Amino acid sequence: MFTQLKNIDTAFKHIKLFSYLLIVACAGISCFAIYKSYQSSTDFKNHIYILANGKALEAFAADRKSNIPVEARDHIRIFHEDFFNLDPDDKQVQATITKALYLADGSAKTQYDNLRESGFYANLIAGNISQQITVDSIQLDMNQYPFGFKCYATEKLIRTSSTVTRSLVTQGSLRNVARSDNNPHGFLIEKWETLENKDLNTQSTKP
Repeated sequence: MFTQLKNIDTAFKHIKLFSYLLIVACAGISCFAIYKSYQSSTDFKNHIYILANGKALEAFAADRKSNIPVEARDHIRIFHEDFFNLDPDDKQVQATITKALYLADGSAKTQYDNLRESGFYANLIAGNISQQITVDSIQLDMNQYPFGFKCYATEKLIRTSSTVTRSLVTQGSLRNVARSDNNPHGFLIEKWETLENKDLNTQSTKP
């Protein structure tokens, strides 16, 4: 009888131990399932689908801090392209300059006013001259705020008879502002000035 009771007690201990192990295993599986569900939910939120030309393209959301240098350089590039890419058309000049001025402070407006008063845009239109710019490189100092930059670019003044190539170097700083339709990167160029704008060569385009 004692042997039977001992066997029952041992069996009860085994069942008790098995129950504890089963509870721990269930708790572990539940915690793992909750973690994976949260992870999947976070990953799903970071997936963005962009509709382009009737096709859904997948993109990934990222923290702005990891993209600041990329966005800053793109902001600088777009500003210079809008400010310097010009055709002999008064409406086109006004449209692109207006877009550029949304991206910078009064220093850019001052340069525009100086060029307009000197007759630069009028001569551009009267002479049927197109101006094109290629941004070669942008140096960005992310160690202090506002972020200082230097932009190195190549300009081309295209006439019927010739093409003049110029070297352009500008500098300024970037300050954070609210994003908007007119300023999607959320930066504002400040203290913008031209350090160099000199002719490199002139190529004749006459037949």
